[in-house]
Amino acid sequence: MQTIVPMLAYEDGITALEWLCRAFGFQEKARWVDENGVLSHGEIALGDQVIMLAMPSPDYQGPKKHREQCEAARKWSQVPWIINGVMVYVDDIQTQYRQAKAAGATILSELESTDIGTRYRAEDLEGQRWMFVQMPKAGTGL
Repeated sequence: MQTIVPMLAYEDGITALEWLCRAFGFQEKARWVDENGVLSHGEIALGDQVIMLAMPSPDYQGPKKHREQCEAARKWSQVPWIINGVMVYVDDIQTQYRQAKAAGATILSELESTDIGTRYRAEDLEGQRWMFVQMPKAGTGL
């Protein structure tokens, strides 16, 4: 059983849900839409690990839109680090990276080898930040 579940807000939850599946390889697990066609609850998964997402309010602004109107947010977003975001372990970082790039993810840092494995950082269509990591395989250095 997963004991910590990330919950992310999006201005357009349905578009985000579909894009995250296409770009980052998640699988859609749930989609609850209200009478206005707004995503009230969505779930995406990689293996048995779930992330929930929704549009919390018509007044919500994603990170990308927020930094267009806020100087402080614009400044802190100039670094490639994950300010608030999700780290995801994947089995094939090369394929996952190419898929994210092809779908239009903003690549914040290119593939790099580190002591925890090969990783890269990206922003999704609304500016949420993600780090993807492939742990080294025993005896291969990859």
